[in-house]
Amino acid sequence: MTLRAILTGTGSALPRTRVSNAELADRVDTSDEWIVERTGIRFRHIAEPDETTATLGAAAAKEALAAAGLEAADIGLIIVATATPDNTFPASATKVQALIGAPDCIAFDVAAVCSGFLYAVSVADSMLRTGAARHALVIGSETFSRILDWEDRTTCVLFGDGAGAVVLSAKHVDDDQGILATRLHAEGKYGDMLYVDGGPSTTGTVGHVRMQGREVFRHAVTNLASVLGEVMTEIGLSPDQIDWIVPHQANKRIIDATAKKLGLPAERVVLTVDQHANTSAASVPLALDLAMRDGRIKRGDLVVLEAMGGGFTWGAAVLRV
Repeated sequence: MTLRAILTGTGSALPRTRVSNAELADRVDTSDEWIVERTGIRFRHIAEPDETTATLGAAAAKEALAAAGLEAADIGLIIVATATPDNTFPASATKVQALIGAPDCIAFDVAAVCSGFLYAVSVADSMLRTGAARHALVIGSETFSRILDWEDRTTCVLFGDGAGAVVLSAKHVDDDQGILATRLHAEGKYGDMLYVDGGPSTTGTVGHVRMQGREVFRHAVTNLASVLGEVMTEIGLSPDQIDWIVPHQANKRIIDATAKKLGLPAERVVLTVDQHANTSAASVPLALDLAMRDGRIKRGDLVVLEAMGGGFTWGAAVLRV
């Protein structure tokens, strides 16, 4: 018997306001055709003032707990992956803890931007297998609309708000169920290609997202294909044995190019970027929850999660659901 972190529940939450490309074009110099052609995005959700990273994360967490058949009191670890916390401190994870009514437990945030959920999953996997907790909530939650420059059409059309959550539970299994491998990377020398031009220690302001789109695209395709190969090699399987890839939903062209590089058919890739845009750390758990709930991903399927974000950071995880 092997102790592993098992996926026992998923959940998601989206802000009430849904914005189409056509609606966005009313306030930005852009068009539906321009956005779809370059990104595949058609809609995004934008948080209202009463919707925050913590409230969205808590809503997703409650769905995941219900799917897992657990109560908030069962949770011993809460990790929130976010680049847009409610406050500089306290951690948004502690706010989620209070909102869902969880008693004393471990709670902290992880900041790795779009790769944050993969980083958080890897940390939770390690902590569960060492006995730090029995059940963990791993949440990706973002309100990226708060840090967008709405006059910069090269960035503001790309992002949306939302949250996704999973419950991971430590269980002894005699098969290959659960998280089988994770791989994480970072290359800080590329930090000026995707960043926010503000922060408490530098400008004392929140700042806005800035990006060198072509360079990010080039690095994303190369790094994501590479890290997917790494996790598959670690477990001794080939890409053609993957049932589903749940990629970071940044850009349909990046997703398509990565799948092509690995020789994977489009019908085995979960795609939600058209409906949600890039929700940063929330994009992978949002897509995973959708595919679990609509029946595409079934128990026993081999699933690979992958993402790359500012830093640069990138990573992948493979699990048997």
